[in-house]
Amino acid sequence: MTNKLFYCLMALLLSATLLVGCKEQTKTTKRTREYNAMILQPASRKLSSTYSATIRGKQDVDIRTKVQGYITDIRVKEGSMVRKDQTLFVIDQVPYQAALATAEANVDVAKAQVDAAELSAKSKEKLFEQNIISDFDLRMARTNLASAKAQLAQARANELTASNNLSYTLVKSPVDGVVGTLPFRVGTLVSPSDATPMTSVSDNSEMYVYFSLSESQVLSLKRQHGALENALQELPMVELQLNDGTIYSEKGRIEAISGIIDPTTGSVTLRAKFPNSKRLLLSGGSGTVILPHRQEGCIVIPQHATFEVQDKVYAYKVENGIAKAKIVSVFEISNGKEYIVESGLMEGDTIIVEGIGILRDDTPVNIKEFVTYSKKKK
Repeated sequence: MTNKLFYCLMALLLSATLLVGCKEQTKTTKRTREYNAMILQPASRKLSSTYSATIRGKQDVDIRTKVQGYITDIRVKEGSMVRKDQTLFVIDQVPYQAALATAEANVDVAKAQVDAAELSAKSKEKLFEQNIISDFDLRMARTNLASAKAQLAQARANELTASNNLSYTLVKSPVDGVVGTLPFRVGTLVSPSDATPMTSVSDNSEMYVYFSLSESQVLSLKRQHGALENALQELPMVELQLNDGTIYSEKGRIEAISGIIDPTTGSVTLRAKFPNSKRLLLSGGSGTVILPHRQEGCIVIPQHATFEVQDKVYAYKVENGIAKAKIVSVFEISNGKEYIVESGLMEGDTIIVEGIGILRDDTPVNIKEFVTYSKKKK
């Protein structure tokens, strides 16, 4: 009886073990879940790069006086629109008017001296023909005439200088534009040697926006287009983001690339021109240039197919029915929904695109459906 009881107990224990094993197998089988996945294929995307930029007027001209004197009148206000040759300041004209009157009088005196010298020379020529005077006397008369003419030319030059100096007392704008600050007031003594200009006039009908590319980026443009001149013709229109975060309503075109690398920054300066018909852009401002470009043959994955741990981006790659967490290097697309994969995944890989939050590394998975998320976009 004892042996029978022993064998019965052993049979019961074996049955229980087999039952537990079946339950464990059933439990494991239930852990294999179904997920949507995608097979990575090359795609093309429109990307944009941003660069800090400074804004300048088409012409920013410092206004300085050409003559010394006291300001007697200011005919513009800060920020006002002016036209070319419009008077901005008046310098005390009295001393320059007097100088011009003196110069004009000196011209009249010199003319009279020339007339007298001509009469004397003609008279001496007749006397010389009659052998009344010597050759020396005739030559002296001609020399006096030449000297008188030289004095007249000098007097006329002084008259011109005096006239110009008088005209310079009216300080005019050399271009159409907007007046800057006015650091001087009526009664201030100004001179051409002043370090501070009287004001500045900015021609802001069109604005120049300056930004920089790295040396490697410029070399890439050269390789792609053959020459920078070709690159300028083929580069797309750019946008300008203003300091308040808004996008400027009009697009600009890159029209110049510096041929010199700044040794302190290792960058090359580019200039884009933007229309400014509404005068919204101001010289001296700043913003961000948005340069669009197209990426061909890249691997694109949805951001919701990834997760981050300690600033590293992961995606679940399916290998032999097992989800493996892979670190991927990505570039974020400006639409906020996609990443361009730079490394970690390649064409033909299969990744999970749903349920990322509950999935764990080395988890068995079944593919429920393959989605075609990464199709080309225009």
